[in-house]
Amino acid sequence: MTLFEHPGPPPGVFDDPELMLVRQHLLSLDPQGERFARVLRDTIDQLLDGEHTGRFDWNDLHKTEKTHAGTLIEINLLREFGFASGEDLDYLIEGIEVDCKFSQKQYGWMIPPEALDEICLVVWADDRKGLWSAGLFRADRAKLTISGNVTKKGNRDGKFRLTKDHHALVSWLWHEAPLEENLLLHIDEETQAAILNAGAASKRSPGQAKVNELFRRVQGRRISRTVIRTLAQQKDYMKRVRYNGGARDKLREVGILICGDYPNHQAVAEQLGLPVPRRGENVSIRVVEAKAHHQGQPSVLLEGRHWVKAGPDDPEERAPLMPETKKTSAHD
Repeated sequence: MTLFEHPGPPPGVFDDPELMLVRQHLLSLDPQGERFARVLRDTIDQLLDGEHTGRFDWNDLHKTEKTHAGTLIEINLLREFGFASGEDLDYLIEGIEVDCKFSQKQYGWMIPPEALDEICLVVWADDRKGLWSAGLFRADRAKLTISGNVTKKGNRDGKFRLTKDHHALVSWLWHEAPLEENLLLHIDEETQAAILNAGAASKRSPGQAKVNELFRRVQGRRISRTVIRTLAQQKDYMKRVRYNGGARDKLREVGILICGDYPNHQAVAEQLGLPVPRRGENVSIRVVEAKAHHQGQPSVLLEGRHWVKAGPDDPEERAPLMPETKKTSAHD
């Protein structure tokens, strides 16, 4: 299922006018789920805190950090959509109290007693799978199971969970929609190790070494600022990409261009047939001056010469400077 689709409500939901009202309001605020997906991506990155920790894997979080994820998502959704706070539950949407619950496991939401018989906004995201879901359901006490968790005093914690037989109660807003890729988590292990080991081998500037190796090895793919921040681990992390000592300088000698989100850089990426960098993104590619055997390949005119994507047998050439203010012209 793509980000731009959402399933219709399950049977019976039309009989719950409050739930339908909340559902319609949420879909009117975010018809394609883009805002919701961005909040989840940003919240996961906020917890990982790559700039200070170098982490990019959810499994590296401490247990207390994982537990805090639900609170952060609740707060960040409230800020993104401007929800009012409820009197008893998390939100007041269209005058209706709504409780927000996040789980690292789909259908693993724990429902507190105060939310019984109320509407719950249930959210799930899995960074390894690159998927997320959000839906609504009425927490019918007759259809929930008491949690088996026991407190230190020997009492049950009083929370309830949705049984397997009643998963269909959830009215999905978005179900298993794509989560923006956590690139460092999804590249192959060999590439990941090479990038991280490049930093370990550099005593002078480990952050720069890792960023260089990233753009050398991961070409033709959008790379977000979050990735750069995690590898550079410094306040001015984008310095590690720029000219004047950054990756654009270092990798120019081996023919690698790094296209950023400047309009002129986006034009270069488009003309070379690359994914066009969006806001905060970069895409790298090794190029060579166009020869006869490159005829028919997409090319770009830089420094008065036509350049094309290098093939595996093309020798390394010094790459041209990327344009900063003047538009480029294409030759396909």
